[in-house]
Amino acid sequence: MPRAGLTAADIVIAAADIADESGYDNLTMGLVADRLGVRAPSLYKHVNGLADLQHRIATLAISELGEATRDAMLGTAGPDALAGFARAFRTYVVAHPGRYAATIGAEPIGPEDPLFTASARLVDSIAAVLRGYGISPDDMDHALRTIRSTFHGFAALQAANGFQWSADPDESFEWMIHFVDRGLRT
Repeated sequence: MPRAGLTAADIVIAAADIADESGYDNLTMGLVADRLGVRAPSLYKHVNGLADLQHRIATLAISELGEATRDAMLGTAGPDALAGFARAFRTYVVAHPGRYAATIGAEPIGPEDPLFTASARLVDSIAAVLRGYGISPDDMDHALRTIRSTFHGFAALQAANGFQWSADPDESFEWMIHFVDRGLRT
């Protein structure tokens, strides 16, 4: 018997939590059903299979990440906006590695897809920071990819416990923010 009141949003949150706890690659419909106390076929009344669920997790993650970074940058500009973005980005990825993993390679189905809207909002926030540095429209795609790659790399390595030597990752991260800021100013 399906659990009364179960919604697609409940399923997505449960799946996102499992991805964070056990790893995105380990997510299955069976694990989600177990978490929610229902049989796996009950999930299909709300989502169209694992691929649909993964797409919804990516949408959730990009939306959450966009809100966190936007809130951190609110009322700031230049180096402060860059630092706010970077710190919020890192905090989110480390706290939600499974959700974040869902975003890697996730492609919007079209302009009506909520993933498209959430992704555009996040990119627009980063682009606003970069415009504050005088990045030209011709260089914007390159700058966006550089910023994402830089902060993604650090956060993903930290989330995977990739920094196992004695240097403090917090100090390294702050050093990296200043390094990127100097590079953007020149």
